[in-house]
Amino acid sequence: MLYGFDIGGTKIELAVFNDKLEKQYSERVPTPKDSYEQWLNVIVQLVEKADKKFACKGSVGLGLPGFVNHETGIAEITNIRVADNKPILRDLSARLGREVRAENDANCFALSEAWDESNQQYPFVLGLILGTGFGGGLIFNGKVHSGKVGMAGELGHMQLNYHALKLLGWDKAPIYECGCGNKACLDNYISGRGFEMLYRDLQGEALSAKEIIKQFYAGEQSAVKFVEIFVELCAISLGNIITALDPHAIVLGGGLSNFDYLYQAFPKALPKHLMRSAKVPVIKKAIHGDSGGVRGAAALFL
Repeated sequence: MLYGFDIGGTKIELAVFNDKLEKQYSERVPTPKDSYEQWLNVIVQLVEKADKKFACKGSVGLGLPGFVNHETGIAEITNIRVADNKPILRDLSARLGREVRAENDANCFALSEAWDESNQQYPFVLGLILGTGFGGGLIFNGKVHSGKVGMAGELGHMQLNYHALKLLGWDKAPIYECGCGNKACLDNYISGRGFEMLYRDLQGEALSAKEIIKQFYAGEQSAVKFVEIFVELCAISLGNIITALDPHAIVLGGGLSNFDYLYQAFPKALPKHLMRSAKVPVIKKAIHGDSGGVRGAAALFL
C-alpha cells in the first residue's frame, strides 16, 4: 500500500492508496506544536496504525509546506517550527524501518495530477497553484524534478518584470514585500491573495476574490477592468515560465483555479508573450482538488 501524508501547520492527514492511487482510508490529526519528538511520534503512530489495519508495511511519502535540502538532509519548513531545521527523513526512516520520501506540497499536487489517467499522455506536466500563494511543481515522465537542493518549482519567488510593472503603472504599481525577504515576488500578485490585494490597491475597494468574481460575471465595470489587467499580468508572468520550461500541459490548482473564465482567457492572452514558434500548452483545472497533496505524496513511490 502507498501511504501519503499532507503535513500542514494545523493538521496532519494520512491517506492510504492502492497501486492504482485509489484511496482506501484516511485520518486527520492536529499538528503537534510542543516538540519535535511529539511531531515524530504522531507520524509514526499513524503509520503503525495503517500497517496494522492493512496487514502490510506501506511506503511513506510526505508532502511538506517547504522542502528537505537534498545536500544536507535538513528540512526547511518555516511554518512548522518544531520540525524546521531537523533531519526529518533520517529520523522517521530509522523509527519506521523503511525509506521515507518527501517533497514540497506543490510538487505533490502536480505529481497527483500528472498520474491521473487523463494526464499520463503528457511527458512534462507543470502544476501551478493559484491559492494563498503561487507555486509550482515540475513532473517529467511521472517523476518530480526538484533540482539540486530541492527548491525547483518555487516559481512564486520569481519577480515582476518590466512588462508587468509597465502594465500596473510605473508610478502606482503596488510593490509588496514577500516573506522570503525580497520584494515584488509573483507569490503576492498572481495568487488568490494577490488577486484581492491588487483589487484593493488598484480599484480602491477591499473585496474577497469571490465577490470580485461575482461582480465580474455580473458585468460590473470596475471588476471587468480589473480582471482584464489580472489576466494580462498572469499572461506576462506565465509567458516567461512557459518560455523557460516549455511544458506539454499546465494544471491549475488552488482556490483561484475555480475561476473558470481563466481557462478561456489565458490561451488568448498568452501568445503575444511567447516566442514566435511556441504554442500555448494545454491548460486545465486540477481534477483531484484537496486530495491532491496526500495522493501526490503517496505517488512518490510509483
